[in-house]
Amino acid sequence: MTKPLPAELPQIISLDALGTLIEVVDPVAGLVDALASRGVTVTSEEAAQGLGAEMSYYRANSAFAGTREALEELRDRSTEVLADALPLSVSQIGFAAMREALGEAVRFAPFPEVEAVLEALREAGPRLVIVSNWDISLFEVLDEVGLRELVDGVVISAEEGLVKPDPELIRRAVSRVGGDPASTVWHVGDDPASDLNLARAAGALPVLIDRYDQYGDLSDVIVLDSLAGLVPANR
Repeated sequence: MTKPLPAELPQIISLDALGTLIEVVDPVAGLVDALASRGVTVTSEEAAQGLGAEMSYYRANSAFAGTREALEELRDRSTEVLADALPLSVSQIGFAAMREALGEAVRFAPFPEVEAVLEALREAGPRLVIVSNWDISLFEVLDEVGLRELVDGVVISAEEGLVKPDPELIRRAVSRVGGDPASTVWHVGDDPASDLNLARAAGALPVLIDRYDQYGDLSDVIVLDSLAGLVPANR
């Protein structure tokens, strides 16, 4: 049996980004279309293989992209990884066009309930802060999807030089939104390893978002199928 949420909201809610607040929107179709607009054709299978290699590389190295210069270098290297994983014929469009196509393919959107939930939570009182293993481009992403103005702070691993589940990330997040060590805190995320362990190490209440029922029955853990379950009126 999973645990229920406490009846009373905490003073601060820390939120993971990818998989919790936002998702990547069909990057395979996006890459196929972006390359087609530049005069080259790839199949969905080829695009998926190329993006799989690129995304694996990007995730493994994003923690080092804490400056604009480092971010641009990471994007260059990721484009090279993508190009190497795609058919040789695609290279005819050149590196600059390939990088543009990759940028067009990887787009983000908030999950359907997220904006309303964040507005309801802020109105109810808790301060909201995003804590994410991401590079500094997360600021741009949050602006693009309209979520940055709905939270009180953002703590990014690459900028802090730390990676979840290091509890110092939560401590910095709490301080950034005006809290202190005595503040009540929930941390909400979709990754049992990084998010649950982060919360426990920091003394926060762990809440797991399992949108696709992929983790099964986790005993002694609060599990929600969407962010909507955080709002008292929805319980």
